[in-house]
Amino acid sequence: MVTKRVRNSRSTLGKLTGCREIRVWLIKGGNMTLKKKLILGLGFLFFIIFTLAGFCSYYVGSLGQESDNILKDNYNSIVYSKNMLSGLDDMKTSITSTMYNTGHVGTMSDYYLRLFESGRKVFETNLQAENKNITEIHEKEYVERLNNDYDLYLKLCLQIKSRTGGSSVYFDDFLPSCERLKQSINAIYDVNMQAVVRKSQLAKSDSSRFIHSMAAIGSFCLLLALGYFWYFPVYISTTLSYLSERMKDLLESAGVAFDIKTNDEAYIILQAINVLKDKLGVRKED
Repeated sequence: MVTKRVRNSRSTLGKLTGCREIRVWLIKGGNMTLKKKLILGLGFLFFIIFTLAGFCSYYVGSLGQESDNILKDNYNSIVYSKNMLSGLDDMKTSITSTMYNTGHVGTMSDYYLRLFESGRKVFETNLQAENKNITEIHEKEYVERLNNDYDLYLKLCLQIKSRTGGSSVYFDDFLPSCERLKQSINAIYDVNMQAVVRKSQLAKSDSSRFIHSMAAIGSFCLLLALGYFWYFPVYISTTLSYLSERMKDLLESAGVAFDIKTNDEAYIILQAINVLKDKLGVRKED
Protein backbone atom coordinates (compact mmCIF):
# COMPACT_ATOMS: atom_id res chain seq x y z
CA MET A 1 0.00 0.00 0.00
CA VAL A 2 2.83 2.40 0.87
CA THR A 3 4.70 1.45 -2.27
CA LYS A 4 1.62 2.15 -4.31
CA ARG A 5 1.27 5.63 -2.80
CA VAL A 6 4.91 6.39 -3.52
CA ARG A 7 4.39 5.30 -7.10
CA ASN A 8 1.29 7.50 -7.34
CA SER A 9 3.29 10.49 -6.06
CA ARG A 10 6.00 9.88 -8.59
CA SER A 11 3.40 9.48 -11.33
CA THR A 12 1.82 12.76 -10.32
CA LEU A 13 5.24 14.45 -10.44
CA GLY A 14 5.77 13.05 -13.92
CA LYS A 15 2.44 14.42 -15.10
CA LEU A 16 3.23 17.86 -13.65
CA THR A 17 6.48 17.97 -15.55
CA GLY A 18 5.00 16.96 -18.86
CA CYS A 19 6.03 18.28 -22.24
CA ARG A 20 3.74 21.28 -22.14
CA GLU A 21 5.05 22.52 -18.79
CA ILE A 22 8.65 21.96 -19.86
CA ARG A 23 8.05 24.19 -22.87
CA VAL A 24 6.57 26.88 -20.60
CA TRP A 25 9.58 26.48 -18.31
CA LEU A 26 12.02 27.06 -21.16
CA ILE A 27 10.09 30.07 -22.47
CA LYS A 28 10.19 31.65 -19.03
CA GLY A 29 13.95 31.33 -18.80
CA GLY A 30 14.29 28.00 -17.07
CA ASN A 31 17.26 27.12 -19.26
CA MET A 32 19.40 29.78 -17.52
CA THR A 33 20.71 29.74 -14.00
CA LEU A 34 19.68 32.48 -11.60
CA LYS A 35 23.29 33.65 -11.44
CA LYS A 36 23.40 34.05 -15.21
CA LYS A 37 20.16 36.01 -15.17
CA LEU A 38 21.54 38.38 -12.55
CA ILE A 39 24.79 38.82 -14.48
CA LEU A 40 22.91 39.61 -17.68
CA GLY A 41 20.56 42.02 -15.91
CA LEU A 42 23.26 43.96 -14.11
CA GLY A 43 25.45 43.87 -17.21
CA PHE A 44 22.66 45.42 -19.24
CA LEU A 45 22.28 48.26 -16.74
CA PHE A 46 26.02 48.88 -16.77
CA PHE A 47 25.89 48.87 -20.57
CA ILE A 48 23.32 51.68 -20.49
CA ILE A 49 25.45 53.68 -18.05
CA PHE A 50 28.67 53.28 -20.04
CA THR A 51 26.90 54.04 -23.32
CA LEU A 52 25.57 57.30 -21.92
CA ALA A 53 28.99 58.15 -20.47
CA GLY A 54 30.63 57.39 -23.82
CA PHE A 55 28.34 59.74 -25.72
CA CYS A 56 28.94 62.49 -23.15
CA SER A 57 32.71 62.07 -23.35
CA TYR A 58 32.67 62.13 -27.15
CA TYR A 59 30.62 65.31 -27.45
CA VAL A 60 32.45 67.11 -24.64
CA GLY A 61 35.76 66.19 -26.29
CA SER A 62 34.53 67.52 -29.63
CA LEU A 63 33.52 70.84 -28.09
CA GLY A 64 36.86 71.09 -26.31
CA GLN A 65 38.72 70.42 -29.55
CA GLU A 66 36.82 73.20 -31.32
CA SER A 67 37.67 75.63 -28.52
CA ASP A 68 41.33 74.66 -28.73
CA ASN A 69 41.35 75.32 -32.47
CA ILE A 70 40.01 78.83 -31.90
CA LEU A 71 42.71 79.60 -29.34
CA LYS A 72 45.47 77.88 -31.27
CA ASP A 73 45.18 79.81 -34.54
CA ASN A 74 43.12 82.97 -34.42
CA TYR A 75 43.89 83.98 -30.86
CA ASN A 76 47.63 83.73 -31.59
CA SER A 77 47.25 85.98 -34.63
CA ILE A 78 45.40 88.53 -32.51
CA VAL A 79 48.22 88.49 -29.96
CA TYR A 80 50.81 88.89 -32.72
CA SER A 81 48.91 91.89 -34.09
CA LYS A 82 48.79 93.62 -30.73
CA ASN A 83 52.48 93.00 -30.15
CA MET A 84 53.36 94.39 -33.58
CA LEU A 85 51.35 97.54 -32.87
CA SER A 86 53.21 97.92 -29.59
CA GLY A 87 56.58 97.47 -31.30
CA LEU A 88 55.56 99.88 -34.07
CA ASP A 89 54.68 102.57 -31.52
CA ASP A 90 58.08 102.18 -29.84
CA MET A 91 59.86 102.51 -33.18
CA LYS A 92 57.78 105.55 -34.14
CA THR A 93 58.42 107.20 -30.77
CA SER A 94 62.14 106.69 -31.16
CA ILE A 95 62.25 108.12 -34.69
CA THR A 96 60.05 111.05 -33.70
CA SER A 97 62.47 111.90 -30.91
CA THR A 98 65.16 112.64 -33.49
CA MET A 99 62.96 115.29 -35.10
CA TYR A 100 62.12 117.06 -31.83
CA ASN A 101 65.43 116.74 -30.02
CA THR A 102 66.10 120.41 -29.28
CA GLY A 103 69.70 119.83 -28.30
CA HIS A 104 70.80 117.64 -31.19
CA VAL A 105 68.30 117.67 -34.01
CA GLY A 106 68.50 114.50 -36.12
CA THR A 107 70.22 112.45 -33.41
CA MET A 108 68.82 109.74 -31.15
CA SER A 109 69.65 109.38 -27.45
CA ASP A 110 70.76 106.08 -25.96
CA TYR A 111 67.34 105.56 -24.37
CA TYR A 112 65.48 105.98 -27.66
CA LEU A 113 68.09 103.91 -29.45
CA ARG A 114 67.45 101.01 -27.09
CA LEU A 115 63.71 101.60 -27.40
CA PHE A 116 63.96 101.49 -31.18
CA GLU A 117 65.92 98.23 -31.19
CA SER A 118 63.55 96.70 -28.64
CA GLY A 119 60.49 97.69 -30.66
CA ARG A 120 62.09 96.42 -33.86
CA LYS A 121 62.87 93.06 -32.26
CA VAL A 122 59.31 92.69 -30.92
CA PHE A 123 57.80 93.63 -34.27
CA GLU A 124 59.97 91.33 -36.37
CA THR A 125 59.57 88.38 -33.97
CA ASN A 126 55.78 88.60 -34.09
CA LEU A 127 55.77 89.28 -37.83
CA GLN A 128 57.76 86.10 -38.39
CA ALA A 129 55.34 84.16 -36.18
CA GLU A 130 52.36 85.58 -38.08
CA ASN A 131 53.86 84.49 -41.39
CA LYS A 132 53.71 80.92 -40.09
CA ASN A 133 50.17 81.22 -38.72
CA ILE A 134 48.04 82.03 -41.77
CA THR A 135 44.69 80.24 -41.45
CA GLU A 136 41.91 82.51 -42.74
CA ILE A 137 40.76 83.55 -46.21
CA HIS A 138 42.58 86.69 -47.48
CA GLU A 139 44.90 86.60 -44.47
CA LYS A 140 47.83 85.65 -46.72
CA GLU A 141 47.23 88.75 -48.84
CA TYR A 142 47.17 90.95 -45.74
CA VAL A 143 50.39 89.41 -44.43
CA GLU A 144 52.17 89.91 -47.75
CA ARG A 145 51.08 93.54 -47.78
CA LEU A 146 52.27 93.86 -44.19
CA ASN A 147 55.71 92.52 -45.12
CA ASN A 148 56.02 95.03 -47.97
CA ASP A 149 54.83 97.93 -45.83
CA TYR A 150 57.25 97.00 -43.07
CA ASP A 151 60.20 96.81 -45.46
CA LEU A 152 59.45 100.35 -46.62
CA TYR A 153 58.85 101.56 -43.06
CA LEU A 154 62.10 100.09 -41.79
CA LYS A 155 64.00 101.62 -44.69
CA LEU A 156 62.62 105.06 -43.81
CA CYS A 157 63.42 104.52 -40.13
CA LEU A 158 67.05 103.70 -40.89
CA GLN A 159 67.25 106.62 -43.27
CA ILE A 160 66.07 109.10 -40.64
CA LYS A 161 68.18 107.41 -37.97
CA SER A 162 71.31 107.79 -40.07
CA ARG A 163 70.53 111.51 -40.63
CA THR A 164 70.15 111.09 -44.37
CA GLY A 165 66.49 112.07 -44.24
CA GLY A 166 65.18 115.40 -43.13
CA SER A 167 61.83 116.67 -41.99
CA SER A 168 60.38 116.26 -45.47
CA VAL A 169 61.08 112.53 -45.37
CA TYR A 170 59.55 112.32 -41.90
CA PHE A 171 56.31 114.12 -42.74
CA ASP A 172 55.86 113.12 -46.38
CA ASP A 173 57.02 109.50 -46.28
CA PHE A 174 57.55 108.20 -42.75
CA LEU A 175 54.22 109.14 -41.16
CA PRO A 176 52.06 107.90 -44.11
CA SER A 177 54.10 104.68 -44.17
CA CYS A 178 53.46 104.21 -40.46
CA GLU A 179 49.72 104.65 -40.99
CA ARG A 180 49.68 102.12 -43.84
CA LEU A 181 51.54 99.66 -41.65
CA LYS A 182 48.97 100.10 -38.87
CA GLN A 183 46.17 99.52 -41.37
CA SER A 184 47.78 96.28 -42.53
CA ILE A 185 48.14 95.08 -38.95
CA ASN A 186 44.54 96.04 -38.15
CA ALA A 187 43.34 94.14 -41.24
CA ILE A 188 44.98 90.97 -39.91
CA TYR A 189 43.55 91.66 -36.46
CA ASP A 190 40.03 92.17 -37.86
CA VAL A 191 40.00 89.04 -40.04
CA ASN A 192 41.03 86.91 -37.06
CA MET A 193 38.54 88.56 -34.71
CA GLN A 194 35.78 87.86 -37.21
CA ALA A 195 36.95 84.25 -37.38
CA VAL A 196 36.87 83.98 -33.58
CA VAL A 197 33.29 85.33 -33.51
CA ARG A 198 32.23 82.99 -36.31
CA LYS A 199 33.81 79.93 -34.72
CA SER A 200 32.38 80.87 -31.34
CA GLN A 201 28.91 80.94 -32.86
CA LEU A 202 29.54 77.54 -34.44
CA ALA A 203 30.74 76.21 -31.10
CA LYS A 204 27.61 77.62 -29.47
CA SER A 205 25.46 75.93 -32.10
CA ASP A 206 27.32 72.67 -31.56
CA SER A 207 26.85 73.04 -27.81
CA SER A 208 23.10 73.50 -28.28
CA ARG A 209 22.99 70.46 -30.56
CA PHE A 210 24.99 68.51 -27.98
CA ILE A 211 22.49 69.40 -25.26
CA HIS A 212 19.55 68.29 -27.39
CA SER A 213 21.33 65.10 -28.41
CA MET A 214 22.22 64.22 -24.85
CA ALA A 215 18.67 65.01 -23.73
CA ALA A 216 17.29 62.61 -26.36
CA ILE A 217 19.85 59.91 -25.56
CA GLY A 218 19.38 60.39 -21.83
CA SER A 219 15.59 60.18 -22.14
CA PHE A 220 15.86 57.02 -24.22
CA CYS A 221 18.26 55.40 -21.74
CA LEU A 222 16.03 56.46 -18.84
CA LEU A 223 12.95 54.92 -20.44
CA LEU A 224 14.94 51.80 -21.25
CA ALA A 225 16.21 51.57 -17.67
CA LEU A 226 12.73 52.13 -16.20
CA GLY A 227 11.25 49.49 -18.47
CA TYR A 228 14.00 47.08 -17.56
CA PHE A 229 13.63 47.99 -13.88
CA TRP A 230 10.01 46.85 -14.12
CA TYR A 231 10.64 43.78 -16.28
CA PHE A 232 13.79 42.30 -14.75
CA PRO A 233 12.38 41.57 -11.24
CA VAL A 234 9.33 39.97 -12.89
CA TYR A 235 11.61 37.93 -15.12
CA ILE A 236 13.69 36.71 -12.17
CA SER A 237 10.72 35.99 -9.92
CA THR A 238 8.87 34.06 -12.66
CA THR A 239 11.07 30.99 -12.22
CA LEU A 240 10.71 30.94 -8.44
CA SER A 241 6.97 31.60 -8.61
CA TYR A 242 6.58 28.82 -11.15
CA LEU A 243 8.49 26.37 -8.95
CA SER A 244 6.59 27.32 -5.81
CA GLU A 245 3.21 26.86 -7.52
CA ARG A 246 4.26 23.51 -8.97
CA MET A 247 5.49 22.34 -5.59
CA LYS A 248 2.16 23.27 -4.00
CA ASP A 249 0.30 21.39 -6.73
CA LEU A 250 2.57 18.41 -6.27
CA LEU A 251 1.93 18.24 -2.54
CA GLU A 252 -1.83 18.68 -2.98
CA SER A 253 -1.91 15.92 -5.61
CA ALA A 254 0.06 13.66 -3.30
CA GLY A 255 -2.44 14.29 -0.53
CA VAL A 256 0.05 16.15 1.66
CA ALA A 257 -1.28 19.07 3.67
CA PHE A 258 0.82 22.16 3.12
CA ASP A 259 -0.24 25.52 4.42
CA ILE A 260 2.38 28.23 4.79
CA LYS A 261 1.63 31.93 4.95
CA THR A 262 4.47 33.73 3.22
CA ASN A 263 5.16 35.35 -0.14
CA ASP A 264 8.79 34.27 -0.29
CA GLU A 265 8.90 31.81 -3.20
CA ALA A 266 12.31 30.46 -2.26
CA TYR A 267 11.15 29.74 1.30
CA ILE A 268 7.99 28.04 0.02
CA ILE A 269 10.03 25.78 -2.30
CA LEU A 270 12.46 24.91 0.48
CA GLN A 271 9.72 24.04 2.95
CA ALA A 272 7.78 22.08 0.32
CA ILE A 273 10.87 20.01 -0.50
CA ASN A 274 11.45 19.32 3.20
CA VAL A 275 7.84 18.28 3.72
CA LEU A 276 7.85 16.08 0.62
CA LYS A 277 11.15 14.55 1.64
CA ASP A 278 9.87 13.79 5.13
CA LYS A 279 6.65 12.24 3.81
CA LEU A 280 8.37 10.10 1.20
CA GLY A 281 11.03 9.06 3.71
CA VAL A 282 8.42 7.95 6.26
CA ARG A 283 6.48 5.97 3.63
CA LYS A 284 9.63 4.24 2.44
CA GLU A 285 10.41 3.18 6.01
CA ASP A 286 6.88 1.86 6.39
